[in-house]
Amino acid sequence: MKMMAGIGIFIVLGLLAAYMIGFQPIFGEKLPFDDEQTGLKDRIVIKFSHVVAENTPKGLAAARFAELVKKKSRDRVEIQVFPNGMLYSEKTEVAALRRGDIQMIAPSFSNMNAIDPAWYVMDLPFAFRDQQDVNRALQGKLGKRLFETLEPYGMKGAAYWSNGFRQMTNDVRPLRTPDDFRGLKFRVQPSEVLERQFNLLGASTISTPFNEVYRNLEAGVVDGQENTVSNILSKRLYQFQRYMTISNHSYLGYVVVFNEEFWNGLPSDVRLIIEQALRETTLWNNQEALNNEKGLRALANNADMEIIALTENDKALWTEKLNPIYKEFAQTVGPDLMEEVRRP
Repeated sequence: MKMMAGIGIFIVLGLLAAYMIGFQPIFGEKLPFDDEQTGLKDRIVIKFSHVVAENTPKGLAAARFAELVKKKSRDRVEIQVFPNGMLYSEKTEVAALRRGDIQMIAPSFSNMNAIDPAWYVMDLPFAFRDQQDVNRALQGKLGKRLFETLEPYGMKGAAYWSNGFRQMTNDVRPLRTPDDFRGLKFRVQPSEVLERQFNLLGASTISTPFNEVYRNLEAGVVDGQENTVSNILSKRLYQFQRYMTISNHSYLGYVVVFNEEFWNGLPSDVRLIIEQALRETTLWNNQEALNNEKGLRALANNADMEIIALTENDKALWTEKLNPIYKEFAQTVGPDLMEEVRRP
């Protein structure tokens, strides 16, 4: 009891001293608060992981999408973008999305064949004439069918973003005819169609994640690789490649995917905002993909790289050489999707 009494006296003396130095509690009034913290408990955060650089078409589209969502939602929704494989690689991002560790990814088409072999259709050589041809296919039956393959895995396809057509590079010799590939070794994405493409050209392949391509070329693990102009520039792959062939032989694009459970749990007005922002971003992205001239000029200014453009006759030889892939993968892809792409 004596101890409690002593504590009470100590508290009273402390309050009296505080009063004497000017502290006067104002009872009955609200305490001040930080305006910047107001509403944070209601903010929706979406983690968006991807594996390419910020200055690529996908990286720029991701940043633009995040800004649009922030503006349209009046800062209620925050898209946190993690580029360059900061969180997950090509091999782990799908599993992370399905677990709910992240809410949004944009993997390349070639990485989606592990989900469903129907995605091989996007790797077929010379399946599309140009970007407009790609857009028509993805906005039609083919795009709808590919979205449907994601549903059994708890994923929602939301948009298709463009990067452009793949070009061939290597450090041994110019590649103009199919015979020029013989004996070379190329890095490819994980796709049986892409592997078969190089086998028919007389070359061998290895499959490694995108973020390892630079090291593969630097160490001489492979002679060459196939990629878009923007990826060759952003990852500085040209530093180890003396020759590039403008072949436009296959297409590299991305599917924007949400964790379906997370998507369905969003308020309807938030889903509407995200859909609007995605539409605007996709239109912008597709227009940007049409303009490849700036990147080609940058590569042309690199004195160490020789750029070869295929003639129509050259392309006819490549098409004839790669034509067996269509028959070999007809059943794997499915006859309905094969009808949706232009056969060579």
